[in-house]
Amino acid sequence: MNDATRIARGKLKNRGGRGDPSPLGTWFWDIDRVLLLLALFLMAIGLIAVAAGSPASAVRYSGEHLKFTPLHYFWRQVMWVAASLPVLIGVSMLPVTLARRMALIGAAVCIALLVAVPVVGVSVNGARRWIGVGIAQVQPSEFLKPFFVVTVAWLLSLKSRDEDLPTTAITAGLTGAIAILLMLQPDFGQTMIFSIIWLAMVTIAGVPTRVILGLLGLVPVGLVAAYVFYGTARTRIDAFLFPGAEGEGASDHFQTNAAHATLTSGGWTGTGPGGGTVKFGLPEAHTDYIFSVVGEEFGLIACMVVAIVFLALVVRVFVKLLDEQDPFKLLAASGLAVQFGAQALISMAVNTGLAPSKGMTLPFISYGGSSMLALSIGMGLLLAFTRRNPFLMRSPYVKSWSAN
Repeated sequence: MNDATRIARGKLKNRGGRGDPSPLGTWFWDIDRVLLLLALFLMAIGLIAVAAGSPASAVRYSGEHLKFTPLHYFWRQVMWVAASLPVLIGVSMLPVTLARRMALIGAAVCIALLVAVPVVGVSVNGARRWIGVGIAQVQPSEFLKPFFVVTVAWLLSLKSRDEDLPTTAITAGLTGAIAILLMLQPDFGQTMIFSIIWLAMVTIAGVPTRVILGLLGLVPVGLVAAYVFYGTARTRIDAFLFPGAEGEGASDHFQTNAAHATLTSGGWTGTGPGGGTVKFGLPEAHTDYIFSVVGEEFGLIACMVVAIVFLALVVRVFVKLLDEQDPFKLLAASGLAVQFGAQALISMAVNTGLAPSKGMTLPFISYGGSSMLALSIGMGLLLAFTRRNPFLMRSPYVKSWSAN
């Protein structure tokens, strides 16, 4: 056996093993495979859920001149998942510095698009949140969320270099500007998500307790102000608190009632795939209220499994970060985990009638191209910021050996 053959066999032997030097092999062994598995599991659940909700939405949105097939939204979601998986893996392979740079540029672009939405945006169901035409429509706020997290993490991490930098005030101003742009659409649900993410991140960054208590004290003030001065918030809060109210809030009340009825109609084990009937009276069965469709066809036990998977994802991230020393990676990863957790919690709360209707999708499960691509970018960034080489962390003496 000549040397060339021996070298070739050695390379093939290492393929797929811990010693695989290829970019894909290095990525596979350094990535948090549990997080990746949880994300893929949610995508798989989402495809099943969209297949269950698609017939109801196809009937609702078909007209005299336009007929949708029962699985129209399912096949489109398959396309979006197929397009999103390479994005997720590609972003997760980025070095931390490059991932941060991409996010900062992405945040600037998305904020510019948010400014343009009220002028050139497309109106759907009374809200102007999208830019583009047909299949090319995108929702800038969906893509902004992961980029916003990374941008805030970078700004807050600068405090470790210079204590005098007013990073909290700068990020508060950025969050406030984004909130104003979102409320103009109007999009009260996304406004809440951005606010929750920012509050969680400044808390993790170590802002003094008195400041955190002051910010929490402003929450009820902000809600009262939103109720008095912001018509969208007032309508939805009235519909939630006063179910018998007529007028604009009646439609929101109808949606939450329909969602609750659909969720509970399947009992603990559900009617079985395709067996649901109450879902045909549910608006947005494939998007905002897909959790209710899961409840009807697969049962409350399946809903509990979905909730547990989201909880496992968040807990996994925070456990992973217990020994993280880099302030930027700590803040960025924890902020992305809060984004996924908060959005899932609000979506499930709306479906169960515990919160007013907000038009909030369930991450990785609800139908939507912008949502799936943006969530895949966010998960890719999360995997990039939690990626570690276990051999470098194996022993506290590694640094000593490398110094010799």
